[in-house]
Amino acid sequence: MNKIIKDLVKSTVISIGMALTIFCLAGIVFDIIYGGNFSLEGYRFTKMVAGSAIVGLGFGVPTVVYNSDKLPQPIKVVIHMGIGCVIYTVVAYAVGWFGGSVTIAQGLIVAAIQLVVAFVIWFCFMRYYKKEAEKMNEKIQAMKR
Repeated sequence: MNKIIKDLVKSTVISIGMALTIFCLAGIVFDIIYGGNFSLEGYRFTKMVAGSAIVGLGFGVPTVVYNSDKLPQPIKVVIHMGIGCVIYTVVAYAVGWFGGSVTIAQGLIVAAIQLVVAFVIWFCFMRYYKKEAEKMNEKIQAMKR
């Protein structure tokens, strides 16, 4: 139980940090696109920062599903990414990342981009942890000899 809580806190901190980093980088891009005239009024910046943290939680907390040995890996990924992407979409509409005038085509494009980014990040973490497991297995095999 203690390991699960430790893993949950670690993944939550990492995911919130990543969400806020991506938010800051996107803010820089928009600032450049708008020629330094990118302004937010009515606490929109604060709402967006809070929204980014919630998105981080939405992707970080469901990682506990990977601790289960009962579920197959594809189901774990669907649960993790499904929860994260739904939370991202709800937050995006709530804080104004998607405007009210978004067409269906624009919504589908944004959803596709969201899924690609989420899966790229997931894939990078999965590769990292796979490499770590391989290193640990090599050390275990070396200790047996």
